[in-house]
Amino acid sequence: MVSYPVFHFRGVTKRFGPIDAVHRIDLSVERAETTVLIGPSGCGKSTLLRLMVGLLYPDEGRLQFEENAVTSETINALRHRMGYVIQDGGLFPHLTAKQNVLLMARQLGWQKDKREERLEDLRRMTRFPPDALTRFPAQLSGGQRQRVSLMRALMLDPDVLLMDEPLGALDPMIRAELQEQLKAIFRELQKTVVLVTHDLSEAGFLGDRIVLLRDGRIVQQGTLEDMLRTPKSEFVTEFINAQRTIFDGLHGDSVG
Repeated sequence: MVSYPVFHFRGVTKRFGPIDAVHRIDLSVERAETTVLIGPSGCGKSTLLRLMVGLLYPDEGRLQFEENAVTSETINALRHRMGYVIQDGGLFPHLTAKQNVLLMARQLGWQKDKREERLEDLRRMTRFPPDALTRFPAQLSGGQRQRVSLMRALMLDPDVLLMDEPLGALDPMIRAELQEQLKAIFRELQKTVVLVTHDLSEAGFLGDRIVLLRDGRIVQQGTLEDMLRTPKSEFVTEFINAQRTIFDGLHGDSVG
């Protein structure tokens, strides 16, 4: 039996006008791993994620989800196997937290008992307070909105979880708490996760593999330790040094 990567980019280019947002990308996302896309603003990391979820399509090259090409004809069926979380949560303001989480399950005709059981499992997993399920997004804290977004993304038990700067707008204490919870959830569920962040410490904490991009190209991929000890270019060193204070006391080695 052939084993496919969950996502496989082959020579993928996406242009906006004359600019290549991503340029001839070759990348495989492996099953049950957390792959983190990182790099400076405008490097192409969010574009790659939007290509995966079918919000954009390649101008050149081929993108597959397992054995299936990601196209406008296939994406509706494939999206039922993906959960998608964005920075501000993307919640519908006129729906309560519970209604937001259950939206797709209702549309797909899940029975009430099944919906409620799944909701309670996710609520416990994300440590979301039960009395907040009846609140609207404007009545929730930033951390609570992200928990609702995560529950909604996981509701259908997707094969892959795609997260675009999910913690970027949170204050440091809430962000650190959610990082711990996300790591525990990833470990428990053994999901394939693709996470976009600009924070190298977050990438190192959550990721099994880090993909560093610059100007729409991959400059290095591997573990955080790989990048710390054997940077493949001057840019990699400069990117690490720009965030070097996060490593104080982490490895015991200076980053140079």
